[in-house]
Amino acid sequence: MARVFLSYAREDSDAAKELADAVGRAGHEVWWDQHIQGGSRFSRAIDQALKDAEAVVVLWSDTSVESAWVQDEAAEGRDSGRLVPVLLDRCKAPLGFRQFQSVDMSRWRGGEGAELTALLEAIANTATPAQAEQKSTSTAKAATSTQFSICVLPFVNMSGDPEQEYFSDGITEDIITDLSKVSALLVIARNTAFTFKGKVMDVKEVARALDVTHVMEGSVRKAGDRVRITAQLIDAATGGHVWADRYDRDLTDIFEIQDEISKAIVAALRLKLLPEEKKAIEARGTSNIEAYNLYLMARQQWISGDYTDVRRDEAIVRICKQALSFDANYAQASALMALAQSQLRLRHGRDVDALPAAERALSINPDLAEAHCVKAQFLEEQGKQEEANEEIEIALRLDPESWEVNREAARLMFRQRRIKAAASYFEKAAELMESDWHSPTMLVTCYQSLADESAMMNAARVTIERAERIIARDPANANALATGANAFALVGEDQRARAWIDRALLLDPDNTRMRYNLACALVARLNDPEAGLAMLGPYFEQETSPTQIRHVDADPDMDAVREDAKYQQMLTGAKQRLGISE
Repeated sequence: MARVFLSYAREDSDAAKELADAVGRAGHEVWWDQHIQGGSRFSRAIDQALKDAEAVVVLWSDTSVESAWVQDEAAEGRDSGRLVPVLLDRCKAPLGFRQFQSVDMSRWRGGEGAELTALLEAIANTATPAQAEQKSTSTAKAATSTQFSICVLPFVNMSGDPEQEYFSDGITEDIITDLSKVSALLVIARNTAFTFKGKVMDVKEVARALDVTHVMEGSVRKAGDRVRITAQLIDAATGGHVWADRYDRDLTDIFEIQDEISKAIVAALRLKLLPEEKKAIEARGTSNIEAYNLYLMARQQWISGDYTDVRRDEAIVRICKQALSFDANYAQASALMALAQSQLRLRHGRDVDALPAAERALSINPDLAEAHCVKAQFLEEQGKQEEANEEIEIALRLDPESWEVNREAARLMFRQRRIKAAASYFEKAAELMESDWHSPTMLVTCYQSLADESAMMNAARVTIERAERIIARDPANANALATGANAFALVGEDQRARAWIDRALLLDPDNTRMRYNLACALVARLNDPEAGLAMLGPYFEQETSPTQIRHVDADPDMDAVREDAKYQQMLTGAKQRLGISE
């Protein structure tokens, strides 16, 4: 009989208990969180039970589909081949889970019956040895993550040229990606590892902070057509070196060096590298060093640049086009170019079509989640909501840890007024990218709409912290000023909010997207609807993206003026101008 983990929303606890009892009577060992003993650490007990389960039964209901906790547990079951989805209500499973056949128990009223029989059969099939062999590598990772885990610290740029930082960062990211393909090793995500960049810290301190068994650090020196990479693996418990090496090679050998480092780590830890994992590590998007170098440069612009700056996106498109001139089949470069082109179209109103680059990337590598995001954006702009949702489902399934995927899923759900679901993905996006100040400010709106004051205030504090960081680096960034003004108003610093509004308008009066964000602050936070409506005039007159107008139509920040005749007139005019049907 199987060990069953039961995932459910707190509001469905009565149904969960009845179902747990029925499955238990059939001989299965059922675990749910009411089995946690007093004094136990809640999350650790759940994680252990989830890891040990042979079947993960998820109860989807109108409430649980909005729960980030239930979705996380469902994702663990999905990614490891142990998911058994159950419908308690006549609801839709969340994005990322609709491709799985659910057991419909909406009519089950306890006792024996066809519904219970179907559930028991699904549990038995999931837990059979044949099924177990087909579980994804994440199952193996979960089973061994307590044995070996690693943080790859950002490699230090030793080139003597700060502009070469993109190259050392890119090497670090690729090594993290390669090691993440090893099922027997838990690898700390890039965003977490990079929080230590530029900091002088004891390795044992890093290990304690992240609860990992090993830490890897290194350096990169790139000069002309030569590269020197040093790397060392450190045992967190002893501080001793498990492995270390130095590579002095031609730049054209960079891919071989990365392969050698990843395999050396595996060998040093005496892990078993499965054939498909070895193949995945050796697979590169390109074998052309010029194309690779340019892609790393463009990727750095995408990650660290200001997403509201049109110059960033124009530069990324130029760099990616040059990379593709060296290797026309470099799918990652095509996907990144499509992301930047989509920004140019949707955020900056440029007449650019991102779809060809996205389609080209997917024709080479159908598993590029970011390219599916671009397709989702394109379909939504055409008003094809269901098709857009399907593309986001694919993207979430391919890469649930992608910042771009989580951010786009959140924005798509937000525009569909699925605020709870949007909040969970904005949370994930903000967590994945420390420089992302858009997601926290969207969380302010989401949690204000959901009347979750504690979460709302926390999101406001994160927004202020990130906006201030941007302003310190770029004092003329009017978009960051508008974002900060929203958050300052929410935490009661109205005077500072007004000061940032005035400063933003002085710096960039013709920035219509900034004006919209300022209107949100005035209408929803500062209780000044008249000033907010005046701020919206140029926005509605000049906005070129149907997607953005749909965003306004769904935005809870506009609820206070939604019935205002002037607001309705401006919104209707924009919809008619852009051909948006009601």
